[in-house]
Amino acid sequence: MQLSDLGERICILGPSNSGKSTLAVAIGDKLGLPVVHLDRLYHLPHTDWVPRSTEDFLALHDGAIAGDRWVMDGNYSVSMPQRFRRATGVIFLDVSTLRSLGRYFRRCLLQPHRLGGLDGRRDSVKWAMIRHITVTTPNNRRRNTEMFDSVTVPKVRLSSLEAI
Repeated sequence: MQLSDLGERICILGPSNSGKSTLAVAIGDKLGLPVVHLDRLYHLPHTDWVPRSTEDFLALHDGAIAGDRWVMDGNYSVSMPQRFRRATGVIFLDVSTLRSLGRYFRRCLLQPHRLGGLDGRRDSVKWAMIRHITVTTPNNRRRNTEMFDSVTVPKVRLSSLEAI
């Protein structure tokens, strides 16, 4: 499958810290697509990852998916059904929990300005995020796999950093 086979509205799913934002920017650059980072829509800028209200997030999300062309990274299951209805292609980054945890520490400790990060904030190591990656992510992985398997648009599962 060629990247162009995924069309002009591409969703990128995967565990936290799997490389979704980095891949979205690379695809956006290659195909000339606007990049939408769902973390930036879900969280308030210049905060320590404080979420918006669900209503505000959905309004921003639905406005973003209304566009004709985009590559969007993030999960947020509350908005997946409407996002998948608009998508022309889906990429699922199916990397290990250990890989995600390692990327999380590297990003917090070595990357002051990361792709997809919140404006005005540098990431820091938090127990809540470590717990999310190690405990919550396995449940989310099952849900995301089921959703990925159910979509009928062109899709790609990438299971290693080399494949990504």
